[in-house]
Amino acid sequence: MDKLNFLQDGALKLPPGFRFQPTDEEIVFQYLARKTFSSPLPASVVPEISLCKYDPWDFPGGDDEEQDRYFFTKKEPKYGNGNRSNRTTGSGYWKASGTDKRITSSKARDIMGMRKTLVFHRGKPPHGSRTDWIIHEYRLVNSATSGSNLSTQALQQVGNWVFCRLFLKKRGTDQNEERAAAGKEKSVRKYEFMRSSTEMDDADADDDVERSSSSSSSSNSSCGSSFVTNNEATSSHQVHGFNDQQTNHWQWL
Repeated sequence: MDKLNFLQDGALKLPPGFRFQPTDEEIVFQYLARKTFSSPLPASVVPEISLCKYDPWDFPGGDDEEQDRYFFTKKEPKYGNGNRSNRTTGSGYWKASGTDKRITSSKARDIMGMRKTLVFHRGKPPHGSRTDWIIHEYRLVNSATSGSNLSTQALQQVGNWVFCRLFLKKRGTDQNEERAAAGKEKSVRKYEFMRSSTEMDDADADDDVERSSSSSSSSNSSCGSSFVTNNEATSSHQVHGFNDQQTNHWQWL
């Protein structure tokens, strides 16, 4: 059976309804690893394009900027035999951003992938203006121990090809993230306000209970004092009455 070929003039042309959306693991171990070690690819869907030859908006593959573009490219040294890659185009340059992501597979323990994020800047470095054009660059690295039987040629080929995914970042993505963050912050403030209000209500309730207890104690004390005073008055009255009776009795005699 002939291998499927969907490349026309260096661009991917799929039948209507078909999409090429490989995962990171599929990109590294089904396409990049096969390309690196000269193994047959699952299908001819990824062209070979020089990164420095095109500006991001001029890449082969049609005029639809919302469509992702996938391609193989060879790393070009920036200075002779140096390790730094040349990523300069006619209108600007690609600049690395963030940290690289590891991509591993349980079926391939000797190699693993690394995904680097590149952002296109217009102008000349280091004063270029950032754009929304992004590339995810996948490279193959050796993760084997010293006991590996990989040949020198194989190790050299690990860094020879890279797989790129080019896309235009949607502006709404940042706005949605900012809205989500603002909504989360608002919810936190609302929760803190409700919690503080509840604590204040609890404190007021405790104060009311304390004031009620104090009032009851004062009332009981007042009632006790009145009772004692009445008793004392009664006793005093009885004493005075007895003395009056005695006085009258002696006067009668």
